[in-house]
Formats: sequence, structure tokens, C-alpha cells
Amino acid sequence: MAPYGDDMLFPLAVLLLVFLLIAARQFIRVPIRIWQIVLAGAVLVLLGGQITVQAALAAINFDVIFLLVGMFVIAVALEESGYLVRLSIGIFKSAGSTDALVVYMLFGIGIVSMLVVNDALAVVGTPIALLLARRLRLPPSLMLLTLAFAITIGSVASPIGNPQNFLIAASSGVKSPFIAFPAALLIPTILNLVLTYAVLRIFYGKSFRRTSLRAVKYSEPYDKGLATLTKLSLALLLALILLDIVSPILFPSVPFRLSYIAAAALPVLAFSPRRAEIFKKVEWGTIVFFISLFVLTGSVFGSGFFQSVLYGNGIDISSIPVILVLSTVISQFISNVPLAIMYLHILQLSGAGQAAYLALAAGSTIAGNLLVLGAASNVIIVQAAEKRGYSLTFTEFAKVGIVLTAINILVYAAFLSFA
Repeated sequence: MAPYGDDMLFPLAVLLLVFLLIAARQFIRVPIRIWQIVLAGAVLVLLGGQITVQAALAAINFDVIFLLVGMFVIAVALEESGYLVRLSIGIFKSAGSTDALVVYMLFGIGIVSMLVVNDALAVVGTPIALLLARRLRLPPSLMLLTLAFAITIGSVASPIGNPQNFLIAASSGVKSPFIAFPAALLIPTILNLVLTYAVLRIFYGKSFRRTSLRAVKYSEPYDKGLATLTKLSLALLLALILLDIVSPILFPSVPFRLSYIAAAALPVLAFSPRRAEIFKKVEWGTIVFFISLFVLTGSVFGSGFFQSVLYGNGIDISSIPVILVLSTVISQFISNVPLAIMYLHILQLSGAGQAAYLALAAGSTIAGNLLVLGAASNVIIVQAAEKRGYSLTFTEFAKVGIVLTAINILVYAAFLSFA
């Protein structure tokens, strides 16, 4: 018997309805947001008795929610202060060719995506990518793909690089995630960034030429006071990450919760006169989306449907190749965060080791390189580009992404097999 209701198919039907509505949004005349659809699904399973209020609250990972809020505050401050744009242009000005520019973007944005939530980085990175394309007369699709792939691949190696990694780091029992994630995933991530350059070079070879950004002018506003506080927040973020790394050694009896890192947003929230404006601009719809998603997927997992399908087919769901392939493919249909939530439950029941959880982080994240719909950050980039008069089509993304994702999976599989 399913623990949250008698009909195991009802929560699954609600989940499928939610994703059908999300896919059909563009054809619905009444404007409706993704978080509103997911919230409606969560309310439906609650009202239908498929999950109790107590179980729903238990399904919400508040460590992830608090950490997301803190990271979004820092991301908004980065954008509103103008510091990220100024820093990016300063770095990219030294690029003397398209080759150098793509490499700088891949590794520069890839490194930043280890510290800033990838969805937030997509918001601030898109106008920068389009500015570079416009000034250097490069194909916008090349710059947008470089941005999307850098954000996705770079975030794999960090427990705070993307929401699904938050979930895995906070819920899987991975010891010292700021050590475990880069120890197993940093080298293959660097290799995948190098291979991404090679793939882009193959598909966009004619666009790689000598160029210069030294004459680029930009007029984005710069708030010096907010930029200073943002730098303090970034410094505190690094300090808290370091504390998380050393705390098991210095304070073995005191657990360091991942949500403590959200305190890095305090300099901005405590001292900026624009704190109310910044707090208002946090992606609260995304926060509601995640809370609702925890409840909805908790109901689906409680129904026992996925467990019966996977175990009934005799699939070794804890093997690294299976995790990588399943998480990459299924993420295209139900998105990587719901996939990570449900797969986490399954791995916990199977008693999987740490390498399996890291494979889930790699697979559910790298799924974003396969198709536009594989990651929310891709959708953000495409929508932000369209608002500025540019496009990145499904086909343009897929023809590069399918090849790149196959390479990415092989690289992570090879390294994680020995983790």
C-alpha cells in the first residue's frame, strides 16, 4: 500500500499533468508561470489526500531553500551593482582572438558557476554574451552556447553550483561535500570544458578568427557601494566554504549545515540601503517552485510507482553508467531537479555509496547540455536572448548538445568508476 494514498497512479498523473501544462504554456492565452503550475500540482495532491501536511513539510529540504535564497540575494547584488559586467569585460578585453574569448568564457564562467547558482548566472551572463557577439560580429548562437555549456559543466564540480547539487549534498550523506565534489568531479569537469572548446571549434570553425575587445565601450550603471558589499559577500562565501571544508577536522562534534553558507548574503542585506529592492528582486517564484516540487515529488515517490518499475525490471539503479544515462535522459522529460529528488530517495533505499550520488550530480546536471529543455538555465538564456532580439533555436542547441553530452557522459563515467 502506498504510504500517502490508496491510488499510486494519482500522484503520477498529477506530475504528468504539471509537465504537460508547462510544455503547453506557449499555447495558453492566459499568462501562467511555471511555479504557479507546480504549486497547483502540490495543492492538488495535498487536497487529494495523497500526502499529509506533516509528510509534505518533511519532504521540503529547508537547507536547500535557505541556501537558494542566500545565493539569489548575492546574484541580484552582482547584477544590480554592475560589478559582474565590469569584471567580465575587464577579463575578456585581453582576448585577442575568438579562440581565446571562447576559452576565457568557458573557464571564467565555469569557475564562477561553482560559486553562483547557475540559474542566476544565466540571467546576468546572457546580456554579456550578446554584448560580446554584437561588438565582435560573432554568431550570437556561438556566444550563447558557450555561456550555456560553461554554466552547466562548471556547476557539476560544486555542491552549490546548481539546485540539484544542493539537494544531493544536503540529503545524501556525502561527507564534506566541498571536498568530495571537486575531488571526484573537478578534473573531469576541466577536461570536459576543454573538449567543449574543441566541439564548438568544429561546429563554428569559420567564426574563429583574430579579434579584439580593447575598443569595447559599455555604459552599464555601476553602484560602487553595492559593489563593495557584494565583494564582501563573495569573500564571506569563500570563507564559509573553507569553514565547511575544515570543520570536520577542527570541530568534529559540531555539524556544519549547508544552509549556513546562506549567511554570505548578510553584508548586502544588513548594510545596503537597497536591501529591500534586492530582496524584492530575488526569484521568489523559483523558491515557491522548489517548495512545491518537494511536495509533489514526495507524493509521487510515496506512491511507490517508480520503485516498482525500476526494481521490477531488475535494473541496477545504483551503477554509475545507469545513473548517468537515466538521469541525463529522464531529465529531458521531467527536468533535472524533480529527477534528482526522486532518484535520491531510490539511492537512499538501495544503500548506494558516495560515487553513486556524485554520478547523480554529474548526470542530472550534464543533462542540461543535451537539449534546451534539459535545464532551467538554458530556458532562461533563450528567453533573455529573445527579449533582446536574438534567438537560439532548439535545433541549433541540439546539434551541438547531443554530441557534447555523449562526450561528457563518457568522461564522467570513466572518472567516477574509480572514485
